[in-house]
Amino acid sequence: MASLALTSTVNLGFRSLHNCKIRNSKLSSPLNLKSNDQNRRSPSKLYSLSNPHLGSLSIKTATHNSPLPSRTLIKASAATPAAVPAQPQPRQPWQGAAMKPLMASIATGIILWFVPQPAGVTRNAWQLLSIFLATIVGIITQPLPLGAVALMGLGACVLTKTLTFAAAFSAFGDPIPWLIALAFFFARGFIKTGLGNRIAYQFVSLFGSSSLGLGYSLVFSEALLSPAIPSVSARAGGIFLPLVKSLCVACGSNVGDGTEHKLGSWLMLTCFQTSVISSSMFLTSMAANPLSANLAHGAINQTIGWMDWAKAAIVPGLVSLIVVPLLLYVIYPPSVKSSPDAPKLAREKLEKMGPMSQNEITMAATLLLTV
Repeated sequence: MASLALTSTVNLGFRSLHNCKIRNSKLSSPLNLKSNDQNRRSPSKLYSLSNPHLGSLSIKTATHNSPLPSRTLIKASAATPAAVPAQPQPRQPWQGAAMKPLMASIATGIILWFVPQPAGVTRNAWQLLSIFLATIVGIITQPLPLGAVALMGLGACVLTKTLTFAAAFSAFGDPIPWLIALAFFFARGFIKTGLGNRIAYQFVSLFGSSSLGLGYSLVFSEALLSPAIPSVSARAGGIFLPLVKSLCVACGSNVGDGTEHKLGSWLMLTCFQTSVISSSMFLTSMAANPLSANLAHGAINQTIGWMDWAKAAIVPGLVSLIVVPLLLYVIYPPSVKSSPDAPKLAREKLEKMGPMSQNEITMAATLLLTV
């Protein structure tokens, strides 16, 4: 039986046999690899194959006079295709700090550090001022996020021995910054889980059949969320602005086409004015409220807790939330007095959201337990 040995420097990779054309350089008969009498009489034969994908191949068969069965040796060679030039790898963008703003911040601190301090100012206080101003420049130019810049400033104070470690990080022992941080965590949870949108849509579906009822539903749902979302921009801009815009479009009140006064102008003005009221009703409704409580404690040694603030502000806050929308409704009335499409849109949104997810339930339970 004939045995075949194939050597090649490339992967032949034939797609189909009919793509190849077989030629015999000496004979017109097709290639025959069987060992027969004709092959025994011919000591060697040379064949060539052409393939549009590979170029040409040359195959040489040889037989040996031996009492053993004849063997056929096939040698194949193919022209190596031209090497494809390697594409240059795209340069990865710099993932670290923005170098120019960082250098500007550091240069500010270094220059002020070596400037002689004025009379009456200690050297330690002047060095602290230079680090503080360098941190402010970093916050403005933002070579890194604000938190990272602040921590770098604290680290510089400790490394230069301008402040001790206990003095530099003493503010972290104050409960007010942690209260603000906790409220921002809750704000992120309300937005990410969709619980804030669900509460707003629920109010609109229940009380939004008239324009005045729609305004009150948005006002009180925003006030309900204010203790858990201590940022007016996150609360009014992240949750209620898209909701108000969609409600205005559903009621046929669009910006720029002369239909603003149907509902949109009054609704936007009402939400804008009342967001300030709800921000003052609770200690965690706005980031400035805990700062005010801290200043009061330092000035008159009076501690104001969350319940103390709520009991003092709840009555004037509720009265203002009731009066302001009604007053704007009289002074700047919408031309559309009813909004039947608003509850319909809210119910459609609620159906699309489905039942409360596990994350929403966990978020609500965590808020109730924390309060």
